[in-house]
Amino acid sequence: MPTLKINGKEVTVEAGATILQACEQAGFEIPRFCYHERLSIAGNCRMCLVEMERSPKPIASCAMPAADGMAIYTDTPGVKKAREGVMEFLLINHPLDCPICDQGGECDLQDQALLYGRGKTRYQENKRAVEEKHMGPLVKTVMTRCIHCTRCIRFATEVAGVEDIGALGRGEHMEVTTYLEKTIDSELSGNVIDLCPVGALTSKPYAFTARSWELKKTESIDVMDALGSAIRVDSRGNEVMRILPRLNEEVNEEWISDKTRFACDGLKYRRLDRPYVRVRGKLKEATWGQAFKAIAKKLKRAKPKEIAGIIGDLSDLEAMKALKDLLAGLGSKRLEGRSDGAALDPASRSGFLFNSTIAGLEQADYVLLVGTNPREEAPVLNARIGRLARAGALKVGRIGAVEDLTYKVEDFGDDPRTLEQILTGKHAAARALKKARKPLLIVGMGALRRRDGSAILYAARAIAEKFKMNRMDWNGFNVLHSAASRAGALALGLAAKGGMEAITRDAKAGKLKVLFLHGADEVDLEALGKAYLIYIGHHGDRGAEGADVILPGAAYTEKDGTYINTEGRIQQGFRAIFPPGDAREDWTIFRALSEVLGCTLPYDDLAGLRRALGEDIPEIAAGEAMLRSQWGKFGKKGKIAALKLKPSQTNFYFTNAIARASKTMAECSEARGFSASTNKRTGTDG
Repeated sequence: MPTLKINGKEVTVEAGATILQACEQAGFEIPRFCYHERLSIAGNCRMCLVEMERSPKPIASCAMPAADGMAIYTDTPGVKKAREGVMEFLLINHPLDCPICDQGGECDLQDQALLYGRGKTRYQENKRAVEEKHMGPLVKTVMTRCIHCTRCIRFATEVAGVEDIGALGRGEHMEVTTYLEKTIDSELSGNVIDLCPVGALTSKPYAFTARSWELKKTESIDVMDALGSAIRVDSRGNEVMRILPRLNEEVNEEWISDKTRFACDGLKYRRLDRPYVRVRGKLKEATWGQAFKAIAKKLKRAKPKEIAGIIGDLSDLEAMKALKDLLAGLGSKRLEGRSDGAALDPASRSGFLFNSTIAGLEQADYVLLVGTNPREEAPVLNARIGRLARAGALKVGRIGAVEDLTYKVEDFGDDPRTLEQILTGKHAAARALKKARKPLLIVGMGALRRRDGSAILYAARAIAEKFKMNRMDWNGFNVLHSAASRAGALALGLAAKGGMEAITRDAKAGKLKVLFLHGADEVDLEALGKAYLIYIGHHGDRGAEGADVILPGAAYTEKDGTYINTEGRIQQGFRAIFPPGDAREDWTIFRALSEVLGCTLPYDDLAGLRRALGEDIPEIAAGEAMLRSQWGKFGKKGKIAALKLKPSQTNFYFTNAIARASKTMAECSEARGFSASTNKRTGTDG
């Protein structure tokens, strides 16, 4: 490892580290615009200039590898003058329109001009102007502000895996643009807003709505997919203004999907803010007491075996635990957490978790995707796979529908019976798995939601065992969930006998009289027959349309909640704003209802509820970060049907109630060519 001196201070760095990284390690701040830790080195802004002993001129510290015996100086008069000169050039054509720029207060150029720039300008000529570019409904462009750092270009190519952004022209005439001025074809496009060090790329939905210093910042967890990305919710008053990523190397690094970032406007529309009761076929406003009375009246006529519940995609553990205990008090254990019908067994955690962990992908050298499209189901995870695949560190095979995942994939068709061929050892995928040092299998909901899902899960487990993915030092068997609540529901044991198929069958036959729907908006209500439906949720979506009683709950930004992501990571979300109107936190609704029904739940506050939750999930009581899992038996041996594997999602932008209520997501859906009537791609490009 090289050892060098920086401002007289000796520092030892890893081989391959740059001088800029060495300076940061030694505690000396180096200004930069083009350099970013997760992108390739461009070395084109020259703001990171430092002096090196025996060098005739300043050097770009981001592009110069650290070497043994170097002597670097970061604060000499020569360095100060060089940086002032660079800043002067950067500001020559910059419009200096900070008062109307949404980047104001969070702008790298603004901050560094103050710290490293001259006090006045010597430039008297006319400034250049650049036409605005169209990048879709999410990214607003003011390209006159662009300083050509090329961060957005490198992100699009290296992380998002799309070559939609590039540069035209040279020198003063260079312009950053989408070549055909079309919508950026990526589910991660909003990250260029965070990367842009000036106000050239800003959030179009957030434009001119707030200043950063006006906002209350709340750290929380995303629920738009099962990844559990770390986010920051910025709110003003009782309105969520924007959502930004937080750094979490283990999960999302520092990226979030466009749905995570921009669907927050859906929190303002189609909200349930008071209880409703269906009277003579029509929903009418009611008080909480009236709604509870109607529920109690119906439950009195129902036997315990005629009561059941279904958990939706966005539910938190506290609400699930409270509903579980409420149903238990009524004598029913029929609470189903697999509303999508996935054939997953809570008895063996290794059979429903992403066992290798998300960060563990970095160790894998071959991954086989089965019935999953990670680009739409977990875009940030897909970006991690893509980065490794493009670097040559990871090869990817796929059994399922052909989709553009932004990286090279070896397709093995969409027939799930290919899994049986792999078990014989003669298939090309079998040879690749056998050759791999740390092979990895990712099974998605497109494979598990089928009638033969349990047989597919069994075959996938057999493959994992045959190719030694379940070793002491490595567990390469992974299930990729598409719903934030699913892993938590399975950890709580919310899997009714016969699953959703049995619930819908009994409801149609009239054997189920009362059904609790906790945010269950993806359920076919017609399949539930004439059962009395009690909907607890926050949006007037599909679940509320056919409900007999509606109890207004809180969205994920409006309550403190615990979630378990697809890898079994236990995460805490925190309340940023209060629920609207008469809406209440979900677990408090069940607690209040239990009193009316005469089966009062044994906890009065969140701390008591979490203690009870810890009895069901010991890791929560122990304060552990991850669920513990051991390899076990899961899936059932059976015949795999010849039906083709289909994607579990048809429209990335409309996967839950919040996203469907979002005007921004509707614009994205239209711009990316999804049909409003079918939710399928029409082939057009916005």
